Amino acid sequence: MTVSDNESPVLAEDRGPIRIITLNRPQRRNAIDLPLRYALAEQLEQAMADSSVRVIVLTGAGSGFCAGGDISTMRRMDEVEARPRAEAAQRVVRAIWRGGKPVIAAVEGAAFGAGVSLALACDRVVAAADAVFSTAFTGVGLAGDMGIFASLPARVGPAKARELMLLPTRLTGAEAAEIGLADVAVESGGALAAALADAERMAIAPPLAVAALKEMFVRWPNDPMAVLDKEVDNQVKLFDSEDFAEGVSAFHEKRTPVFRGK
Repeated sequence: MTVSDNESPVLAEDRGPIRIITLNRPQRRNAIDLPLRYALAEQLEQAMADSSVRVIVLTGAGSGFCAGGDISTMRRMDEVEARPRAEAAQRVVRAIWRGGKPVIAAVEGAAFGAGVSLALACDRVVAAADAVFSTAFTGVGLAGDMGIFASLPARVGPAKARELMLLPTRLTGAEAAEIGLADVAVESGGALAAALADAERMAIAPPLAVAALKEMFVRWPNDPMAVLDKEVDNQVKLFDSEDFAEGVSAFHEKRTPVFRGK
């Protein structure tokens, strides 16, 4: 059953107790603009509230998972404008972390910046071996959000997380699986099928126990919800910086940005 139309930036389809939620901006490599943020949060919240849904699989339309924030919609902005934008991104992650149902990311192609954050916010990451992961936030003068300062250290350890954020590099899905950034790497084109196979196994687990399990992982070893609030504060300040404006300009002009710490 399809529960949203093809014109939506986010599609949803039920396969038995599994809901597949698909980022649907393939012409922009599923980059996250404001309409997609709102639509994705709403779809996740609806799936979490639907008693017929046991597991959620999150994927991207076309050849890629998510190219990150849509830089074509970004410009320097003050706090009044930046805060709702940043909070809309965190609403997506809150829906995943507060919801009592497992969410599996099926990653093909690119997962850059916020695309990495979105994948890592999920309970399980299934990646094609030739997928490409990169944090990429500093390239446009931002620090990162969507829970990455909780999820990335939890997966790869604090030291490796600092390395990946301070020295952004591109990792294949196979390399991501080797360091724990992804849970498993599968053959190219097979991420969704593998994620659905995992989802079928999770769907027969006791729902109340699964919800309790998710709650405990969110609470341990510290509260990642507090990280979401701090990420918003940092992103809001950075959106109103000269460095962010320079990063966006350099992206559009296809040149290396020159950051001056202003």
